[in-house]
Amino acid sequence: AMAGGARRLYRRLLQLHRSLPPALRDLGDRYVKEEFRRHKAAEPAEAQRFLREWEATLIQQQINEDKQNLREKAVYGIQLTEEKLNDFRDEQIGQLKELMDEATKPKKKITISKDSEYKT
Repeated sequence: AMAGGARRLYRRLLQLHRSLPPALRDLGDRYVKEEFRRHKAAEPAEAQRFLREWEATLIQQQINEDKQNLREKAVYGIQLTEEKLNDFRDEQIGQLKELMDEATKPKKKITISKDSEYKT
């Protein structure tokens, strides 16, 4: 039952990401896949907590999506409370930092012109 529930939740999260802009979708999909892979062999208590947290994330994302449908400007993500952050392990805080860095790094624009041929 746990495996089937985890699989359904995993698929629902990835389906929800389809409405994101391509860069955010790619980032979100990679993050979800890595997290589920890391917790594949978790102890039952940790696995249940993991699934509960992702279920809460899914519900919050659906609420945000519904709100976005009512207004023009898209808003992504949720604000984490200090209590929730204090509950994270150091490894999870590091992952959040990596995710934030990836999500906020400037887009690189590469322009190629006919005049920029490599010359020796």
